[in-house]
Amino acid sequence: MEFSSVLILALGKRFEFLSRFRGSRGSSFREDDKITIFGRHGEVILQRTMDPQTFVRLSIGSLGLRFSVDALKARRGAVHAYSKCFCEIRLRGFPIQTAPVPLMSSPEASPDPDSNVILFYLEESDVKALALPRCFRTSQVYLDIVVYMGRQSSHCGVTGRKQQIGSLRLEIGPEWGLEKPALIHNGWMHIGQNKREAEKHGPELHLKVKLDPDPRYVFKFEDETTLSPQIVQLQGTIKQPIFSCKFIQDRRTSPLDMISGHWTNSNTENHDAERRERKGWKVMIHDLSGSAVAAAFMATPFVPSMGCDRVARSNPGAWLILRPDPVSSSESWHPWGRLEAWRETGPRDTVCLRLHILPEGQDAGILVSDVAISSDKGGEFYIDMDRQMPVGIPVGKPQGSTGEFCSASLAPMVGRFVMNCKVQGEGQCSKPLVQLAVQHVTCVEDAAIFMALAAAVDLSIKACRPFGRKSKKKGIFHSFPTLQDINQLMGRA
Repeated sequence: MEFSSVLILALGKRFEFLSRFRGSRGSSFREDDKITIFGRHGEVILQRTMDPQTFVRLSIGSLGLRFSVDALKARRGAVHAYSKCFCEIRLRGFPIQTAPVPLMSSPEASPDPDSNVILFYLEESDVKALALPRCFRTSQVYLDIVVYMGRQSSHCGVTGRKQQIGSLRLEIGPEWGLEKPALIHNGWMHIGQNKREAEKHGPELHLKVKLDPDPRYVFKFEDETTLSPQIVQLQGTIKQPIFSCKFIQDRRTSPLDMISGHWTNSNTENHDAERRERKGWKVMIHDLSGSAVAAAFMATPFVPSMGCDRVARSNPGAWLILRPDPVSSSESWHPWGRLEAWRETGPRDTVCLRLHILPEGQDAGILVSDVAISSDKGGEFYIDMDRQMPVGIPVGKPQGSTGEFCSASLAPMVGRFVMNCKVQGEGQCSKPLVQLAVQHVTCVEDAAIFMALAAAVDLSIKACRPFGRKSKKKGIFHSFPTLQDINQLMGRA
């Protein structure tokens, strides 16, 4: 939530948020991980603890490859050959990850400390599983890294034409259990296949391996989004209600059963209407006081493109993610983000999702996520600046931004995990599971924004289902709604 005035008193982990928002509508604040829900007249309705779950962030970056001058001279064309290298990084129990490894221009050069970062996110159960001894194996945890010469494929990981240059094994010690950042390694390591030769003239790999605590709040929709479920916070085996989700379908659209895809009536007009477009879907997120704290609605209908039965990239459907006005006593809403969705066909169909944040005072949005999810199996939508750096996102703070994240911008999020949302594929019972980084949640309204976003992601999988028949009309492009249009539409919710 964008506060009109914020006073932060930092005493250890204590924060006190004072704002004009408190007396205007039901609101909530976090202090020492305690949630306080206020009523519309400032009375305290409920107080609960909001404990995060333990996560660990294992990062491998600052990758670089170097050879001695004699080694490069001994092989003709070595500089060109070794300029196309990559590595495979293995951690037991996790998929293999790959990253390009640049060749250093000179033995004295150092790689970019922030380039080619590979990440493993581990839950507490993952850490415990890695620490358990296995048959004929110790309980020690290792990173195995193999460096190859060749091209890295963007689709299947690596191509078939690759030649191994060398490998290394790096032990991860007892730092797993620490609650503070731990630097495992930062520097050069020999990777030659012949150890004696490697120490003299063989290749060396530079890498920086670091462990960071990454606590997260975990939320789950108790049922499918279209059934207006309760949203709970997961704390181990404990489920704590935090929000309620209300799904609304505009009365002017056909009354469809969005879960099964069957019609609730046999009206031919309604049947044909759904074949042409899907529109009028809204989601309202309420806190425990019953106040609406976030919302999402279809700003651009999902329509089939000309000559096909799917929503195409040339004319995607779109959602607006909304936040309430913090100072207005009326039900006034402001756009926070815009989520676009379309379907790509291929051997495996995918639903592509693209999120732009809409900071106040700026005409253009900021691209913060561009993700493809399997339409059949589902997958994960995420905002993680280390896993991707979408084209168009500024490296620093956006101009005109206040720098406060509370529902205003994602400026301080550059270089870190923000959130993820796991959803099921079409035709499956999808109950979104959402993880939020603790450092980006200063009030319940922050979390509510991401619940609305998660609901929009889940509903986009359904909205991008193939239509009943091919459209004979061209896709209809809709203009971006004004603030007045938004408030008129939300007033009918």
